[in-house]
Amino acid sequence: MYASFFKLQRNPFEISPDPQFFFRTDAHNEALAGLYYGICAHKGFMVMTGEVGTGKTLVVRCLLQLLDQKQLAYAYMFCTRLSSGEFLQDVASDLGISEPPRSKSQLLRQLQSYLLRRGEKGLYTALVIDEAQHLDAEVLEEIRLLTNLETTRGKLLQIVLVGQPELDATLESHNLRQLKQRIAMRFHLHPLSEAQTRGYIWDRIRQAGSHDPIFSVPAIHSVYVHSGGIPRLINILCDNALISAFAAGITEVSDVIVDEVASDLCLTESNLPTEPPPQSASGTAEAKVEEPWQEISGYEKEKSGYKGVRTAN
Repeated sequence: MYASFFKLQRNPFEISPDPQFFFRTDAHNEALAGLYYGICAHKGFMVMTGEVGTGKTLVVRCLLQLLDQKQLAYAYMFCTRLSSGEFLQDVASDLGISEPPRSKSQLLRQLQSYLLRRGEKGLYTALVIDEAQHLDAEVLEEIRLLTNLETTRGKLLQIVLVGQPELDATLESHNLRQLKQRIAMRFHLHPLSEAQTRGYIWDRIRQAGSHDPIFSVPAIHSVYVHSGGIPRLINILCDNALISAFAAGITEVSDVIVDEVASDLCLTESNLPTEPPPQSASGTAEAKVEEPWQEISGYEKEKSGYKGVRTAN
């Protein structure tokens, strides 16, 4: 609609998660690198949490892209309001097990046989569960039992739970203490700082094909204030602001336009999550935002085989 007016090749603020637009804060970078390393190193059980709209599903999409590149088998579950039997059936089906049996005991034996065969060949198998805050206690117990499938060399199934902060509260339950003790790696995604919000907006515009920032600095400040640094809300605000500027024939988005859009969308500070952006050791908000080609660091690349994810055209 407005792409040609702003000399863009595509919409830079789509809501759907697109790995091309993966923006590397330290927290997002560490989560992606850590989850990939954990799967390749047979760590067994990992958890990633974050407030609504902070980029969890985008990290998952990037992770699955890496697994596809390495031709690693995985099951990706995002419909989590299932009974334990339905959950196991879906896992088996997603892993490509043809005509899984209806009996839970037979299904577990078939899963174990499948994982053992792959393990003997040195192959990885992963189970990634999105929206895991909706899992009930019965399904979580099935997940705990799946973490028992192992050899002397490590876990046969690498499990990643991804969810909102309510997942952390669930895992703190006394009844789930056995499951909690199996968590080998844990990550949390924060809202962006104002500096990261500026980098996030400009990076998306650049990747969409424009050499102009389009958003003024005061406009970006308004985006940050009204979005609280939540990437999904940033996208919604920026997309609507571009539509408004296009309709008015204005080539630079001002703070006035952003404020009007935020009012129309009923985005006020009182409606935003209260979690603050991460702080650096100096006490200022983390702001490592300038390198669109920055490689994942913090884990041994030679162990994971990670070569970096392209983040720009």
